[in-house]
Amino acid sequence: MFHKILIANRGEIACRVAATARRMGIRTVAVYSDADVHAQHVHACDEAVHIGAASPRDSYLRADCILAAALATGAQAVHPGYGFLSENDDFAQACVDAGIAFIGPPPSAIAAMGSKSAAKALMERAGVPLVPGYHGERQEADFLLAQAEAIGFPVLIKASAGGGGKGMRIVQRADEFTAALASCQREAEASFGSAQVLVERYLQRPRHIEVQVFADTLGHVIHLFERDCSVQRRHQKVLEEAPAPGMTPELRAQMGAAAVAAARSVGYVGAGTVEFICEQDAPQGGRFYFMEMNTRLQVEHPVTEAITGLDLVEWQLRVAAGEPLPLTQDQVPLRGHAIEARICAENPAQGFLPATGTLRTLRTPEATRFTPGAVRLDSGVAAGDAISPHYDAMIAKLIVHGDTREAALARLDEALSALHITGLQHNIGFLRRLVRTEAFAQAQLDTALIEREHEALFGAPQAHAQHQHLRDALLGATLRWWLDASPSAGQDPWSRGDGWALHGHSQRVLQWRWPQPGGDQTVTVRVQQARDGSLRLAWGGLAGDVPVTVCDVRCQRTATDSVHLSALVDGQPWSAHVDRHDAFDAFDVFTPAGHTTLHWLDPLAAPATQQASSGQVTAPMPGKVIAMLVAAGDAVKAGQALVITEAMKMEHSLTAPRDGTVAELLCSVGDQVAEGVELLRLE
Repeated sequence: MFHKILIANRGEIACRVAATARRMGIRTVAVYSDADVHAQHVHACDEAVHIGAASPRDSYLRADCILAAALATGAQAVHPGYGFLSENDDFAQACVDAGIAFIGPPPSAIAAMGSKSAAKALMERAGVPLVPGYHGERQEADFLLAQAEAIGFPVLIKASAGGGGKGMRIVQRADEFTAALASCQREAEASFGSAQVLVERYLQRPRHIEVQVFADTLGHVIHLFERDCSVQRRHQKVLEEAPAPGMTPELRAQMGAAAVAAARSVGYVGAGTVEFICEQDAPQGGRFYFMEMNTRLQVEHPVTEAITGLDLVEWQLRVAAGEPLPLTQDQVPLRGHAIEARICAENPAQGFLPATGTLRTLRTPEATRFTPGAVRLDSGVAAGDAISPHYDAMIAKLIVHGDTREAALARLDEALSALHITGLQHNIGFLRRLVRTEAFAQAQLDTALIEREHEALFGAPQAHAQHQHLRDALLGATLRWWLDASPSAGQDPWSRGDGWALHGHSQRVLQWRWPQPGGDQTVTVRVQQARDGSLRLAWGGLAGDVPVTVCDVRCQRTATDSVHLSALVDGQPWSAHVDRHDAFDAFDVFTPAGHTTLHWLDPLAAPATQQASSGQVTAPMPGKVIAMLVAAGDAVKAGQALVITEAMKMEHSLTAPRDGTVAELLCSVGDQVAEGVELLRLE
């Protein structure tokens, strides 16, 4: 077994690999960029080597720098994680040539499966069914359009060398094809260094099911069952689960055999995933088609670990060291059901636009990190860390396990409610709505589930539920403010905090601002404290609400800025976590119903001023301008695409906020722009 390995990655997966290596007594070496000097994966390893600037092209994609770090530190092997260089056959070969073990498949296997087009041709020769499409070398736009017309719309354009939803577009009509192809090719070139694409028939309401395979150097190949990854947005996975709901033993055997055959056909070694796209009725006899093989560990590998009780990273290390697979196919256990939710810094309501910022709060549910169990959280960040525009926007992975799918689903909802994040936009609220939809609860899964459930996921909440949610948030923020403002009990009546007053009752009036997409709402709360210490809260600006009486308020401080409050509200138990951030006048209130941010309007503070910007088009996040679609003097319509930027490995199309004429271009193609920078102005 190795005594030292270098982890050629960052973030959550680097921390994950380091945890298993530490348990096995293997020392670890981290690599880091300028942006990751204080990153968690640096602290998780025994040594760390700086490899370059923040951009991945200048650091985590620099194979020469990573190999130099491995040689300098005496690492015997390199674990590539996923993404970056994990599926780069040249890097794998360079490791072998340098006498360093590559913890992954042979370079030849990576090369064989690295091109989706070549892999599909290989699978076709092996008799594995393929989705009808064009997988050849010709890439002229007119030729590919002709192929798409022959296949029949809608079609899917997909980067041949990539994954993760990048360089992928669904095209519904012929007149949309050329623009979509150009966008795919740009994104593919930027992400994978190759603009080659393939074109396939787009299956309506398909399921995305993948099979985990493992092979050793002695010729043994097995599968560790399947995962359903159908729930996606922007062609990227949101929820993954194992085993796939509705899977029959017969179909599991067929898909497992096909996946093992695919691995054998390329002389595979280590962990890999064979991905299939299935017709909606696949478990009842429908067909499945080979899609691609990922020659690495997958982001969603923890759900397989949960249902098998195995550590797949440990298996990777043992296989790379020449050991045989620990189990045969018949010995692999299958226990219960597991679901993984990807917690991302993004704004679901704005097309899942990635977000950046600093994690003011990151409070996690009861969990054991990187270990199979009922609740598990895999993360590479902590409170105080920044989510930058340079890398993926994933904050953490939340994994739950239960005896049944229903038990796992209930545990997931509970764990999501206990995962508290502030400081940037995130998708936790969206995920809670998603797992509560009837479609997901009933396992009516396909890749269009999110679009199909759009109203339930993005529509306005019911008035009563929203009203109750706001009332609870106001109650939590007001109680926190009141407790912070009340002096500690002393020896004289002037410092008592129990409502004692010379005349009448102690009373304060607080104003709160509640940020809303359609415009901020201001609510007034009047707090009156009786001589017995109880509080009476009355709301202004909440129609139809009635005052409440609060008794037996208890406060438990859990961190510098955080408290857990409990009380009796009109005789009923009530509780909340409230985080106060004075620098932002922000109170983040977490109740079982969700998270709300309220801003206290300090009557002594100067009013803020805002400048109207209805004619401005600004960068929603730091990124690079890759296309200008209009020129000065052009007339544009509301919603028309004006500028395309690239950030967090994805393209983002910025549209006109209203009809108008382009008065001035304030940026050029190739410019790196900061968040909020004005890109062009309409008149």
